[in-house]
Amino acid sequence: MDTARWLALCHSCAEDVAHVLVERPARADREGVLGTGVGGDETTLVDDAAERAVVARLEALHAEGAQFTLVSEELGERRFGDGGLRFVVDPIDGSVNAKRVLPFFSLSIAIADGARMEDVAFGYLRDFGSGQEWWAARGEGAWLDGTRLGEERPKAEIELLMLEGTFTHNVAELTPAFVGLAYRLRIMGSLALALCQLAAGRADAVCSLRPIRAVDIAAAQLLLRETGLAIDLPDARPFDASPLDTVARSRVVAGANEGVCAALAGALGAPAPA
Repeated sequence: MDTARWLALCHSCAEDVAHVLVERPARADREGVLGTGVGGDETTLVDDAAERAVVARLEALHAEGAQFTLVSEELGERRFGDGGLRFVVDPIDGSVNAKRVLPFFSLSIAIADGARMEDVAFGYLRDFGSGQEWWAARGEGAWLDGTRLGEERPKAEIELLMLEGTFTHNVAELTPAFVGLAYRLRIMGSLALALCQLAAGRADAVCSLRPIRAVDIAAAQLLLRETGLAIDLPDARPFDASPLDTVARSRVVAGANEGVCAALAGALGAPAPA
């Protein structure tokens, strides 16, 4: 995996999306609904514009001879040539924040040499609120703005749990199960960035209260694995075999170790690992 090449490409994609955001600075420019994406969620003006910016960058890559498959939040799967690599893209993770101009949402790009989660070889995320760039390369480590991650570790006893997939009824029904397991909760609105905070030791665990797709976690999960942290899909094990598509769905739990993941999964009512 040519880490420098893919980092440069992803940085360029992020700059293109940043330009889209500058051109659409207000809610009225971002929140109009154009339809429903392949993943099942509403496609807003900002989702569509961000995806088109990334696709244009990848079309240029294909014109230079690259062959790959794109899996994206809104358009689904599109082949550029005979396949080869797989780009798994969420142009805006945290769409509600983006359309409301709340500064906590990201671009997420994973590059894989196969069709399963274990095949992700490079992951990149740009936080458009802080401007921070997160990336990881399989077998090489994970970084935040060029500083290697892994020194600051999440706590094995959960002081700070970040929740996502948090419709009001999900929170009302499920959060009582975390009493005694987690001391404090944070709900920020971007699962990908929540996993980044975990990788940096800023949070101790992450849990999605409703099922998510591969595009939501494909890039960020590599940061966790490269820093020795644990992540699980309790509704769709084994994690490594999870397909990189827009169909498979599961809740996700992540933390300092497998024991933390098991405790979170148990709180959700998910079956214990075999």
